[in-house]
Amino acid sequence: MSIKDNPPHHIPVLLDKVIETMNPKRGESYLDLTAGYGGHASKILNITGNYLESILVDRDEYAAKNLAFLKEKGATILNTDFYHACCELIDKKIKFDLILIDLGVSSPQLDQPERGFSFTKSGPLDMRMDRRQELSADYIVNHYKEQDLLEIITKYGEEKLGFAKRIVKAIIKNRPIKDTKELADVILKEHVGKWSKTHPATRTFQALRIEVNQELAQIEMTLPLLKELLNSGGRLGIISFHSLEDRLVKKYFKSEFDAGLEADLIPVNKKVIDGATEDVYHPRSRSAKLRVAMKK
Repeated sequence: MSIKDNPPHHIPVLLDKVIETMNPKRGESYLDLTAGYGGHASKILNITGNYLESILVDRDEYAAKNLAFLKEKGATILNTDFYHACCELIDKKIKFDLILIDLGVSSPQLDQPERGFSFTKSGPLDMRMDRRQELSADYIVNHYKEQDLLEIITKYGEEKLGFAKRIVKAIIKNRPIKDTKELADVILKEHVGKWSKTHPATRTFQALRIEVNQELAQIEMTLPLLKELLNSGGRLGIISFHSLEDRLVKKYFKSEFDAGLEADLIPVNKKVIDGATEDVYHPRSRSAKLRVAMKK
């Protein structure tokens, strides 16, 4: 199955709150480090009108291709991960008035079986956001050692140790596992008792995705760079989802805000904006959290 080239329907998370708290103004420059399919970017750029000084980043080639409608208006598109994008822009001494990072996996990625992110549809064990990289979920599932798999599932999936041990033993016993549905079924067979809202494979799939894309390492390396890319008075917005990435973002902002008079960043929203209460009509926003800061 090939990936379609037409832009998918995608509803950006917490869009109204992003606009409200980041308060884009006419003429301001914008950096979107996870531009995806342009949901946040198109709205913000429609307000600022400053396409020529704005840069949209995504390491997913399919997403970058679907940002062509904003490239046609003058925006620059970078098909790379946000850490390397930040390094490149800092080297070029480019700064922005608005920076946004949405750390979630986009709906189109989840909805395309051929990307391997979803356990509800049969697809290859892929999960690569950047298909140019070698490491995929297939290699991890079928070749990682038992202890390494256990560490990934408990650390990145935050799965309970007892269930994680059963999952790992089942994976090794059933190797080679060929696709996402087969892996989900292997995990489901190890689950004891009833389940309703959350599929028993959810945490393992999250763990595999984080390991494949080195998501937490990317965030840790990128966070300290962001204020270097902001103009004075510029706003930085970060949307996080699962607890591991949210913990990193929360810790980063706290360390910045606690610096007192020496702080470079000050909070715009004193209290974190929760997608579960502020974006109730978007099912994938229920775990989203938005934090916004401004550079002095």
